[in-house]
Amino acid sequence: MLLYNTQLKKLILPEYGRNIQKMVDHCLTIQDREERTRCARTIVATMATLFPEMNDVDDYKHKFWDHLAIMADFKLDVDYPCEIIPQDDLNNTPERVPYMNHEMRFRHYGKDLERMIGRAAAMEEGEERTALIRLLANHMKKLMLAVNKDGVSDEKIFKDLYLLSNNRLHIDPATMKLHEFKEAPAPASGKKKKKKKKSANNSALLDL
Repeated sequence: MLLYNTQLKKLILPEYGRNIQKMVDHCLTIQDREERTRCARTIVATMATLFPEMNDVDDYKHKFWDHLAIMADFKLDVDYPCEIIPQDDLNNTPERVPYMNHEMRFRHYGKDLERMIGRAAAMEEGEERTALIRLLANHMKKLMLAVNKDGVSDEKIFKDLYLLSNNRLHIDPATMKLHEFKEAPAPASGKKKKKKKKSANNSALLDL
């Protein structure tokens, strides 16, 4: 009777295939410890041939021995050449990553820019502070143009800067002029380039 994979025992590590799993199952039945250890080494060597790219990984054999122990459900009593992964480490769930859910007044500017504006507002008056404010305002204008293709005025940027700095950075549009960003022209398509090259070849033939 033909058996389908869905009717067979579920593989613990499917990437090694059913034949490797059968070898591991057979190794578990060997009574002599030395012979069982030799069989385990043969299995690890066979596993290595399936993944030759692992040879470039540091201590790659350690990983294969770990996988052998996992496929044997940690019941394989052999002389391991290295310390294998503890079974408890496979069952432990990682700690939940604490995501910082800060509310943003203007999402298109991003939280990092808001932090930089806060630092600029805390700086002492001077050329360095003014240069940083100009840099941040120009970057804000570029980000705003990404969501508003019709353009944006400097007054709008300075208003947002004032709000994001908690009313600490008040810029007079008459004293600071921001950069005028222009949309880059679309690159020529491959067909046009090919046509242009063909025309150049025709001209060369005429010259001949």
